[in-house]
Amino acid sequence: MKVLHLISGGDTGGAKTHVHSLLAGLTPRITVRMVCFTEGPFTQEARALGIDTVVLPGRNFFANLQKLTRMVQEEGYDILHSHGARGNMMAAFLAKRTGLPTVSTVHSDYRLDYLGRPFSRLTYGTINTIALRKLNYRIGVSDAMVDLLIDRHFDPERLFSIYNGLDFTPRTPAMDRAAFLRSVGMDAGEECVIAGIAARLNPVKDIATLIRGFARAHAQFPALRLLIAGDGEEMANLKALAASLGVADAVCFAGWLSDTDSFYNALDINTLTSISETFPYALTEGARAGLPTVSSQVGGVSYLIDHGANGFLFPPGDDKALAGHLLTLARDADLRKTMGRKLYEKAKREFSIEATIQRQLEIYEAILRYEKHGRDQVVICGAYGRGNAGDDAILLAILRELRSINPDLSFQVFSRNPMDTRRTYRVNAFYTFHFWRAVRCFKKAKFFINGGGSLMQDVTSYRSLWFYLWTLAAAKRHGCPVIMYGCGIGPIHNPRNRQRTARVMNRYVDAITLRDPDSQKELAALGVTRPRIALSADTTVSLPPAPADVVDGILDSHGIPVGGKYIGFVLRPWPGFEEKAPAIAAAADYAYETYGYTPVFFPIEPRLDVPAAQRVTQRLHVPYHLFTEAYTAAQTIGILSRMQLVVSMRLHGLIFAGSQGVPLVGIVYDQKVSSFLSYVGQDLYEDLPALTPEGLKTLIDQAVSRGRDTGFLTQSVDRLRQMERVNREVLEEYAAPHP
Repeated sequence: MKVLHLISGGDTGGAKTHVHSLLAGLTPRITVRMVCFTEGPFTQEARALGIDTVVLPGRNFFANLQKLTRMVQEEGYDILHSHGARGNMMAAFLAKRTGLPTVSTVHSDYRLDYLGRPFSRLTYGTINTIALRKLNYRIGVSDAMVDLLIDRHFDPERLFSIYNGLDFTPRTPAMDRAAFLRSVGMDAGEECVIAGIAARLNPVKDIATLIRGFARAHAQFPALRLLIAGDGEEMANLKALAASLGVADAVCFAGWLSDTDSFYNALDINTLTSISETFPYALTEGARAGLPTVSSQVGGVSYLIDHGANGFLFPPGDDKALAGHLLTLARDADLRKTMGRKLYEKAKREFSIEATIQRQLEIYEAILRYEKHGRDQVVICGAYGRGNAGDDAILLAILRELRSINPDLSFQVFSRNPMDTRRTYRVNAFYTFHFWRAVRCFKKAKFFINGGGSLMQDVTSYRSLWFYLWTLAAAKRHGCPVIMYGCGIGPIHNPRNRQRTARVMNRYVDAITLRDPDSQKELAALGVTRPRIALSADTTVSLPPAPADVVDGILDSHGIPVGGKYIGFVLRPWPGFEEKAPAIAAAADYAYETYGYTPVFFPIEPRLDVPAAQRVTQRLHVPYHLFTEAYTAAQTIGILSRMQLVVSMRLHGLIFAGSQGVPLVGIVYDQKVSSFLSYVGQDLYEDLPALTPEGLKTLIDQAVSRGRDTGFLTQSVDRLRQMERVNREVLEEYAAPHP
């Protein structure tokens, strides 16, 4: 593989470090050449690292374009990889002449690159904005940068993410803490706690917020100090701000430093206050030094820092929140040590330079595969984009399964919120009722998936049933094999709806996998016999929980002690629920008073579930915790896995908890709830109309007793996962990659 990199050659900061580290690591593995258009420190350092570097100086753009065209044609490159405005523009023109695929690494928000320099923004910024649209693929330096590009309507399936990796080989600082502090003129005794930042002093880094937050914290903890490493146009303003806040003697402006190892060794707390970032090296350098970090929640920061577990996050510009986190760390040396260790371990595991190099090679290989074979398209339809964690988890599970079978598939997804679906799942999506777009997609697709959940029912709406039946027929009529995947069937009450459903399924569906035996019985009662039918399990059973540190951080942010004893409640509004809220509250009180289980109320669809939970919590006489926001499927599974038992009306509350071996109690508002619980052998449930305080307490007693039988729960989980594999076996017949 031969890759030609194009970059101006005047780059500094994170972009320079990323390119140098990446190309130095790639050079032993593939053939890499870097072409720059300016001679200087950037190119000199690259050569010192062993990077094949060529400089094409001068301002004659078309002369350089001609030279590059000859170079590509004579030396046989496979990919053009560009960085920055000048490199992107050259790559766009060069691709037209050579036909090579192009990819650009987007190191920062291109709309903010020239903040405070209107002429440069008008010229270089405009050039870069146009050139980025002309290239084939883009790499965002963090998942957050990819999200930003998706928000700006770049094709999500032509985007990749990569992170600024760092060499985690142990380093010995040139100076110890005391010597380094003396060298920068900082007066700080051994009792002092030093917070610091390494950043350019320009508006994007928002050092002013750091100084204001530090001043608030210093007023309550006078031993706190602030060390700022960096230079820039904001220096005078920032010094004046520190003086006006009365902390000039406690803040040291060290200027630009080359000895970053000694700098980080001198700190107790690392900070970042930017209003925009991708994934700054300042975070991983601080992590390598084992420092707890307080950072604004921007860009890819939250992919490294798990709030409350290995650091703290705050909204950009919120100096009050920043001050609170600085105080928490300043007052607790053990917490600083624990958080710093956890951050080091995660950064070394996931954000090393080796991981970055391997990821870059995978991106190159994917691009070459796409260019050689193209990408087969799959259309997926379900109840997606409505803010329901269960339905969206179904989509996630389907995509994970398909990508594991064939990583080169392309997707088009029906969604009520297409932009959110694009951003969350990195797929193309269109509005659910955009019928003409659906037909166009069907004409190009390899196959169609009607994906999971209880779509085939007429209890909530006749129209939704008719819509999903239309998608089955339209897909097949336009040449798509049709799979109904991990489905629940029914109830369908209306006789004409039953006839219509049977007719469409028999005529247009190729294969059906079902998540429970009752759905199998319903298909038989409908007379559906022609498709291939297999009994499986809900697709979301295959989803893993979030890492323990992430779950710990979420619990901590809600004031929920990790390692406590909890009973989870997942409720939803339904006719008759209001009358039963007192019974549920009485049972929650009972669980706390009898077993010491603190009630935790968790929503699957917050818009509906939180008000339902509040109808119960207002009647409680014991402590409780109430979640009010949505979480990812992995986070939801992780949170519910920490419960000693779960009482749920929502099916996916039961599935998420049951897949982790948590004892279950169901409140049945729909037959799918009782069907699932019977299927997995956790048959503790009561119909909503018949629910009483005494009955629910008895079910809780039985679940607590069952929770002590680990063998029973293990068998339940194993059964679920074995049955779910049937879904994959069906998919493999349709999704297999090209030979």
